[in-house]
Amino acid sequence: MPTPESASIESILQENRVFPPRPADDLGMPRWHVASMEEYRRLHRRSVENPEGFWGEIASELHWFTPWKRVLEWKAPDAKWFVGGRTNLSYNCLDRQIASGEGDQTAIIWEGEPVGADGPEVRRLTYHDLHAEVCRFANALKGAGVKKGDVVTIYMGMVPEVAVAMLACARIGAAHSVIFGGFSSQAIVDRVHDAKSRVIVTCDGAWRRGNVVPLKENVDAACAQLADTPEAVRTVIVLRRCGNGVAWHDGRDRWWHDAVAGASAECPPEPMDAEDMLFLLYTSGSTGKPKGIVHTTGGYMVHTYLTSRVAFNLAHDAGQVYWCTADVGWVTGHSYILYGILPNRVPTVMYEGAPNFPGEDRFWSIVARHKVTQFYTAPTAIRAFMKWGDEHPRRHDLSSLKVLGTVGEPINPEAWMWYHRTIGGERCPIVDTWWQTETGGHMITPLPGCTPTKPGSCTLPFFGVDAAVVNERGEEQPPNTGGLLVVRRPWPGMLRGIHGDRDRFVQTYFSRVHSPVNGEPYYFTGDGARRDTDGYFWIMGRVDDVINVAGHRLGTMEVESALVSHEAVVEAAVVGMPHEIKGTGIAAFCTLEPSREPKSPAEADALKAALREHVSKEIGAIARPDQVRFTPALPKTRSGKIMRRLLRSIAAGEEKITQDTTTLEDYSVLAKLKESEEA
Repeated sequence: MPTPESASIESILQENRVFPPRPADDLGMPRWHVASMEEYRRLHRRSVENPEGFWGEIASELHWFTPWKRVLEWKAPDAKWFVGGRTNLSYNCLDRQIASGEGDQTAIIWEGEPVGADGPEVRRLTYHDLHAEVCRFANALKGAGVKKGDVVTIYMGMVPEVAVAMLACARIGAAHSVIFGGFSSQAIVDRVHDAKSRVIVTCDGAWRRGNVVPLKENVDAACAQLADTPEAVRTVIVLRRCGNGVAWHDGRDRWWHDAVAGASAECPPEPMDAEDMLFLLYTSGSTGKPKGIVHTTGGYMVHTYLTSRVAFNLAHDAGQVYWCTADVGWVTGHSYILYGILPNRVPTVMYEGAPNFPGEDRFWSIVARHKVTQFYTAPTAIRAFMKWGDEHPRRHDLSSLKVLGTVGEPINPEAWMWYHRTIGGERCPIVDTWWQTETGGHMITPLPGCTPTKPGSCTLPFFGVDAAVVNERGEEQPPNTGGLLVVRRPWPGMLRGIHGDRDRFVQTYFSRVHSPVNGEPYYFTGDGARRDTDGYFWIMGRVDDVINVAGHRLGTMEVESALVSHEAVVEAAVVGMPHEIKGTGIAAFCTLEPSREPKSPAEADALKAALREHVSKEIGAIARPDQVRFTPALPKTRSGKIMRRLLRSIAAGEEKITQDTTTLEDYSVLAKLKESEEA
């Protein structure tokens, strides 16, 4: 166990730019839901001091079959929200809108990846349309023997039917376990085995950069591995999307269109206890072994509903079109494509394919054609857009945009500024959201109508969130002193456990930091952070990624931000490496702007020296990288997160990578990295 002092992470990044919020009229907004810092402070104070009253009022805006008896029961580490209440999230996404007379309003705008002579395929589903499809598929699942409490595995591309399948599961009380359609068959095996799921919903294939990803083939391989186990899959429902040839297993496999043929377009929603499981979502742990994060119905529904409305300033009567570019295989897609957006009655865009197919302006084409008003994407995507060049967004009319958002890893200030200038036209507020699979929804985020923003800071806690930066003893750190990011009180969207592993749940999230007053465990996020003199949070990276250089504990994010602020560097990742004098040195992996690629070893050496000097000048000699490598790409998960544990192995010179790589997007990146020259 680290010493108490070891929780202090040195903060070396300085960022002084501040962007005040703009009046709603300037952006053509009818109103801001939270229009001043005074209003934010009043609401936040009430939400923390009286969570039962605050969250009870929000929950009452949604539909409940049975009212709750108590808003919150908390016995750390276990929370129960809306105790005794019964609801259904599928009902709140669909039936509630139809009952209010809005069934003909657009719920989902979907665009396929292939572009034909007449443009891409586009489908618009109203709430009536979506309701009918969800009910038919819910009845098909019942016909396949799926019951309340079962887990259905969903392994599909980004087609409307993936949303239909998720909402159908929620409708009948079956939990879904969505696996991102780019994962391997082994990832399916691990997750199906852990969830004891007997039914898989998939597609024949999925489009990705003009090629077909063989989803059904991967499912077949997984089913073969599971065939002689108690978790043998009994039913595979296959959507025909790409028309690629697939093997067929009579008695197990069934086409989607056959399964729903003749099924009723009515399926009564199952009244679900607020604490009934809504879904399982697997996330990799530091060991690479997936963790099945359990989210329940009531609290998650209320949390995602409010965070969606306030953070993106959603208003169903304002002609808005919202687009989150994530895949539904990630929690961002769960919370901020479907479950938080549909109850707010704003059309949500789903796009099937890659951001650079058939050209590097595809995203901006979508924004312009569908007149997107809220745009939510990842910092890793923003850095890719920067690398591709400003000419691509400039080719399209982005004036419909009102609010921009970021999600995933902390965004470095230079990428934030590019996003602000090039995409937002220096007019759109940026909501830099910090949250996790485990938290269910936003935890720390600006609110677009009231929060002055600072490039690189996720700013202030959302309503009901009591976040703090503390040392190992649970004591709050002074301003601009790095420490452990914790949440001291329960919130509605919080995870309820790790599927089948109570000890891992407690050990991972509630064992490291305790209240210095009463000894109650705090939720430990795994991140390091600091708060500045305005109380703003700055995420410094995973605590596991902190580098101890000659006794100085440095967060990776700050060193990476300094590297990316150099005009030659588009993206950077920093890890610790063995150093014979300092114990641990700094290894930097940099992706360069194409025009700055060195043309000779001498040019490469000169640029590496310049980057070392740049970091030294920006944040101090202690952060000067000991090793710099240039690479055309960094190893990332398919959600865009950099896999620093793989980089640590490479920087240490390990001959063989023994870490789990099932979530790695591009295996060729590892080979190229191992070939890259050391400084």
